[in-house]
Amino acid sequence: MKKDWVLTQEAFDKLLDWLDPDRDVAGRKYEAIRLRLIKIFTCRGCSEAEDLADETINRVAARVSEIASSYQGEPAAYFYGVAQKVYLEYIRRCKTRQAEVPADSPIINITTSSEGIEDIELEYECLEDCLEHLPTSNRKLVLEYYQQERKAKIDHRKLLAEEMGIALNALRIRAHRIRRALEECVHLCLEQEPAH
Repeated sequence: MKKDWVLTQEAFDKLLDWLDPDRDVAGRKYEAIRLRLIKIFTCRGCSEAEDLADETINRVAARVSEIASSYQGEPAAYFYGVAQKVYLEYIRRCKTRQAEVPADSPIINITTSSEGIEDIELEYECLEDCLEHLPTSNRKLVLEYYQQERKAKIDHRKLLAEEMGIALNALRIRAHRIRRALEECVHLCLEQEPAH
């Protein structure tokens, strides 16, 4: 999948059409698949289960135009196959991050060293600066979206979508786009900072 590909409403509609011609049935299937993906990633010990589930859905949505006409069987199975690849990539990323930490260097020393603390503080400063540059509505949405934990987080997001008068998936898409923009902004900010 292209790195800069973003789930559009058109792509999401095609995905729902592939799941079922009846939009209500398709919506229920989508939610069931997403919850199952989250459970799969959670059971495998992934700390970013929701993000990995969304990444899986985005990859399927990016290819749905190519596969919908020729795919045989239940679409959910295709999602689970893509989820396996996303999981393997996640494991590789985790191993790469672990390999970057010297074996004789305890994690606690890395995060509490003065340089480590300065890096973390710099990241927070960049994040705060990037948040300030967001339109007020986007800043409020992203801060609200990432509150709470577990069931409370799910309930909070449903309530937030209701308050905004949009579907839960539309809320996810908006939050994902804002998060991507924030990540890019923070990355650029960190690149512009002089090295210590």
